[in-house]
Amino acid sequence: MAGCAYRSLVTAALVISAIAISHGAAAQESGEPAAAPPSVSVTRVIEKDIRPSVSFTGRIEAVDKVDLRARVDGFLEKRLFTEGQDVKQGDLLFAMEKGQYEAAVVQAEGAIESAQAALSLTNIEVERQTILVSKSAAPQNQLDLATAKQSEAKGSLTQLNAALDKAKLDLGYTEIRAPIAGRIGRSAYSVGNFIGPSSDVLATIVSQDPIYVSFSVSQREILAIRDKLAGKGTLGGTVDAAVVYIELADGKRYGEPGKVNFVDVTVDQGTDTVPVRATFPNPNRILIDGQLVTVTVEGGTAEKSLVVPQAAIQIDQSGPFALVVNSENKIEVRRIEPGQSEGSELSILKGLATGDRIVTEGIQKVRPGQVVEPLEVKSGS
Repeated sequence: MAGCAYRSLVTAALVISAIAISHGAAAQESGEPAAAPPSVSVTRVIEKDIRPSVSFTGRIEAVDKVDLRARVDGFLEKRLFTEGQDVKQGDLLFAMEKGQYEAAVVQAEGAIESAQAALSLTNIEVERQTILVSKSAAPQNQLDLATAKQSEAKGSLTQLNAALDKAKLDLGYTEIRAPIAGRIGRSAYSVGNFIGPSSDVLATIVSQDPIYVSFSVSQREILAIRDKLAGKGTLGGTVDAAVVYIELADGKRYGEPGKVNFVDVTVDQGTDTVPVRATFPNPNRILIDGQLVTVTVEGGTAEKSLVVPQAAIQIDQSGPFALVVNSENKIEVRRIEPGQSEGSELSILKGLATGDRIVTEGIQKVRPGQVVEPLEVKSGS
């Protein structure tokens, strides 16, 4: 029974195959055209000069950052800035009520006048007793007593002068000025609030131009930098000669290059990394304190490298590859070894040659060995 069923299936398959062949022959005899090969966009593998580079994750940091605080107690009388504006060093930002502090200054000045008068009397008495003692008209103890009172008056005057200085300082603290130039943030208090040394931060000023970018370099990356940038000796000597670029959140490179200005002298034992810092100009205030960026350190001598669009590279379980259109317009799979990325392009270390046509669009509708119609697009267009 099973043998009969198997023979029936084979017979049916042969009949279907014969019908298909017959239909194909009929189509050729009737002159129907064969299906056109699918069209794909291709670009040529080119050579470009590329500087070796290493990338890291970094964070923007202000060169200077100051939290403004009240140094005396009092009511906030004026706020003399717009939140988010640029301020200059010395600009008056907050003004507190001054009445009690002005009164303290006047009081201290009055006390000093009294002390000066008292000192003058003791000076006169010392002078009188000195003359009398020299003529044996008065005992020595009278001169000693007058001298002691003179010293006491001088000490009191010194204390009152210090009290006046403190009163003037407290009066000056009622005006809170910008200690640095930069951009001021949100004010935490409104006019009329009572503030003092125990209050929270009134506002924060961060410097804007120049600005720092900090990033950490692992031990493995240190070796990679020395290798890729052909550095010799210390890490600092290697990185100092390099140019630093940053990529913003939108994927665009920041227009101004930076320079490394600090490499820490110790390794963070918790993360096994070395903190590194670069300085960037920031005239247009694009970089903001705390911003996360991608840092690229470039250096060494530019070298010729094969370059392709990153969109042309695919990845499967065996690794990265590109689809190449050969001289017969057939699709070939080429396994590649990628190098560093450069914007939307990727350098290729192995697997491709200059002039190879690689598929950039239409990858999903072709398969290896298939004939295609290549539409060449210039690289970078």
